[in-house]
Amino acid sequence: MSALGTLSVVFDLDGTLVDSEPNYYEAGRRTLVEYGVPDFSWTEHERYVGISTRETVADWRRRYGLSASVDELVAVKNRHYLELARTKTTAFPEMRAFVERLADEGVPMAVASGSSAEAIDAILTGTGLDAHLRTVVSADEVAHGKPAPDVFLEAARRLGADPAECVVVEDAAPGAAAAHAAGMRCIAVPYVAAQADAPEFSTAGLLLRGGQPEFTARAAWEWLAGTGAAPPAGADLRRLGAAGRAPGARSRNSRKFFPER
Repeated sequence: MSALGTLSVVFDLDGTLVDSEPNYYEAGRRTLVEYGVPDFSWTEHERYVGISTRETVADWRRRYGLSASVDELVAVKNRHYLELARTKTTAFPEMRAFVERLADEGVPMAVASGSSAEAIDAILTGTGLDAHLRTVVSADEVAHGKPAPDVFLEAARRLGADPAECVVVEDAAPGAAAAHAAGMRCIAVPYVAAQADAPEFSTAGLLLRGGQPEFTARAAWEWLAGTGAAPPAGADLRRLGAAGRAPGARSRNSRKFFPER
């Protein structure tokens, strides 16, 4: 058994473990250009952060009046994305350090992502993070993507873990909502600054409002270790300590983070 007892950790991938959103934006931009939409902006892309590829392109069809099928659009977007993902994806250094610390302590870990299985595999293999994970779940393998809890519940099932003893690490509001719906605690590290005040994050056990610059492997580990046994499913961990930290956890400054893209 690990130093954290029966705890398991389930990571979102894009924007959480790795800085892949610029690649997703560029893949989406290239795809839409092929179908006659030349001015897809980063601001427009931000509305899809945390949403599965299939749901994203389904919304594109409605929003831009595209005649291509969802399957065709997914295939084209994935083709563009994989070209970028294999060579241009980097893991956030502190997230890598956190994963390695968890692995050293024997904590079971999974990735549950809205990306396709092929894209997940390309990223995890390319960054070497696959060596530390017991299982991976793509939104393509479950009935509903985030904010439904399906991917997290499937990850827990594959890990052989009780959902109440799982902690999700997420960057997007739909993922935080999915974690809450699954009865799991959540470390929220918002990628999009404007989402930091989203109501979906209000149930996060630990909310790092500053996003990745504020996240450290040490702080996350201390929060997990300080929490001890899992509280009842759905408990609001904000009541356990100031600013959403468990008693005894290190206090950290909070600040806004506006990524430069």
